[in-house]
Amino acid sequence: MPTLTTVADWTITASGDTATFTHAAAGGYWAPRVWSGRGLAIAEADLPALDKVVGEVLKLPIYWLARARRGDSGAGDAAIWSEPRYDPDDEFVYLTGPCRMDAPAPGYRPAPTFDIDLVHLRGPAD
Repeated sequence: MPTLTTVADWTITASGDTATFTHAAAGGYWAPRVWSGRGLAIAEADLPALDKVVGEVLKLPIYWLARARRGDSGAGDAAIWSEPRYDPDDEFVYLTGPCRMDAPAPGYRPAPTFDIDLVHLRGPAD
């Protein structure tokens, strides 16, 4: 898997049409949380770096090639992601959207590594 970009605590690699996000907080409290296939939670402090790393990937040919290969009309539609919801109790921002882990489990779980189809990256970066 080639590394596409690294910013602060985030690294994005890609294989085929899938982007794999890796965060440096391996399993700690501040690790991203994923409800596989349903949503993503990111520590508020990590949002600027995540936004920047996704923005860098959106500039790369691999993103545009993945969009060109995808035939559905929802490819790249920012509406696939919910509006961010901040929870002041845990200082995480929650988004409903198409991210996933290797081992699906109910509810939000710490996930220092998770996947998002390249075509769906535009929503979190908006």
